[in-house]
Amino acid sequence: MNKQPAVYLMASGRNGTLYAGVTGDLVRRAWQHRDHVIAGFSQRYKVEQLVWFELHDTFESAIKREKQIKKWRREWKIDLIETANPYWLDLWPGLLET
Repeated sequence: MNKQPAVYLMASGRNGTLYAGVTGDLVRRAWQHRDHVIAGFSQRYKVEQLVWFELHDTFESAIKREKQIKKWRREWKIDLIETANPYWLDLWPGLLET
């Protein structure tokens, strides 16, 4: 099974709580957040909407990018989301279509 490294941002809603993560299976990981399969931060703060993601060629580059984004100020993360997704639409349905 081929894994596609990805960095992603989940949100509780527009301008809400944000969660940055990295995964090799974005569909599965977004589903875990949405359905609260794993107890923790996203369950506690209702971080259920996939609002941004970026695919990478290697896990090394994805992990490096995730660490970079986690150090960013909140405003920079919001700018990143709004550049690609100005209405903060949940990108989850689009993942299922591909």
